[in-house]
Formats: sequence, structure tokens, C-alpha cells
Amino acid sequence: MIVLPVFDRTGQQVGSYELDLTELAPRINKQLLHDAVVMYQANRRLGTVKTKSRGEVAGSTRKLYRQKGTGRARAGSRRSPTRVGGGHAHALRPRDWYYRLPKQALRLATRMALAARFRDGEVTLINELSFAEPKTRDMAAILKALGLSGIRTLVVVDKYDINVYKSVRNLADASVLPVMELNALEILRPRRLLMTTAALDAFRAKIKSDEEKRHKILAPEAAALVKAESA
Repeated sequence: MIVLPVFDRTGQQVGSYELDLTELAPRINKQLLHDAVVMYQANRRLGTVKTKSRGEVAGSTRKLYRQKGTGRARAGSRRSPTRVGGGHAHALRPRDWYYRLPKQALRLATRMALAARFRDGEVTLINELSFAEPKTRDMAAILKALGLSGIRTLVVVDKYDINVYKSVRNLADASVLPVMELNALEILRPRRLLMTTAALDAFRAKIKSDEEKRHKILAPEAAALVKAESA
């Protein structure tokens, strides 16, 4: 159990938040975090590459000169990969890099990533974050008051808010996401996280909901297994 300070928009501590890290993730598996981050990065690759092989390069396949008697190194076609203007020995082709890890593994990786950031003291909690209208200046002032100015920061809110989004998007070192769109890559990429208490509550509620659904699915199977063993 850790106790986190909760700040307001001016950087003053206005309360505290008790959090059990084992509720987020029983343990932190670095290999799973690595696999999840690599998957998200691979899925962002465009794969739009193309180079010509020796069979696609324009030109004759005639031997450039006779094999022996010239004193020069032997040579074949001008399309050879060893010659300037020749084809590529291992020509690149368009490729789809997309793949997916199991859904439960990705959910667990997200929980582990957030638990790791809390464990390392890299999450700042704020009691609320809202704007009557988009104000980049006000958002910059909030980050400065919290000591996050000039630091790559992800702002996490409980739901999509157009005014918050527009207030953050013009800041070079800040980005914003609703809590339900978090994943391991988005959590681990910035240096710091600025999270509202409502967003953290929503994240914990989602974990509880997922666990209840999982138990409902597994309960009949477990009961059938116990019945089979007792028979």
C-alpha cells in the first residue's frame, strides 16, 4: 500500500490517495512488457518499402566481357548486385508487420506498466482537470506548477474532453489520452504521467469489472472439473 499526494491546479497538495500496487498488478513481468511494447511498435510500421532485384533492373543479361585474358576480375551481367546500378541481392518487398498478442496478456501488460510507473514515483495525481474553453496557456501553467514543464508528459483523464485535448495538443512535450485508451507503450514512453484521480478510479473499476467477468467465465469450468474429480 502506498499513499500518493494529490495536487490541485496550482501545485498545492490538497489530499492523498491510497493505492495497493498489487491491485494493479500482482507482479511486474519485464518480458511481457517488452513483448507488448515491441508489438505496438511493430504494428505502427508502414512496411511500404520496395527495391529492385537483379531480375527487375533494366539492362541486358549479356556477359560484359570474356571470362579470361583481360587481366580484370571476372564479371557477368551488368545487373549483378556487385555492380553500380545493379539489383539488390536481397531486394526489399512490401510487408505487413502487424501481429497481436493475446488480449489478456495485453491487458495485464497495461496494468503492469502503470504499476511500474507508480512504483518508480513517476505519476503525479491531480484532483481535477477541466476547462470551460481550450486554453493552452492555462495547461502550460498547470504543468509548470506541478514541476512538469519541459518534461515529456502524458496527461491521463477519465474520459475524452475536447477542451482538455485542445489545451494539451499544442504543447510540444505533452499529450493526452482517456484512461480507457491506455496501453503499455503509451504508459512507458513518456518520462512522467499526470493523472486525474477520476481516471485512476476508472482504471481500477475496469480492472474489477474484468476480473468479475473472468470469474464468471471460469466458474462453470471449475465446477465441472471439481465434479469430475469427485466422481
